[in-house]
Amino acid sequence: MDGCSLNMTVSALACAISKGKSPDELALLSAFFVQLGDSLETIATADAVCCNGGEADSVDAV
Repeated sequence: MDGCSLNMTVSALACAISKGKSPDELALLSAFFVQLGDSLETIATADAVCCNGGEADSVDAV
């Protein structure tokens, strides 16, 4: 899937999810998905930087 197709798919999904939702519900859903995306990015980056591309190293807990 190219970038434009992905963008249109995500936009259509957002429109479908938003139907019948209050502004407060939309704000909560938005915060949820932003946090989900940020958490996935943190995991991917930590794996790439600290763990040899996903293979866990023996690291002492902080």
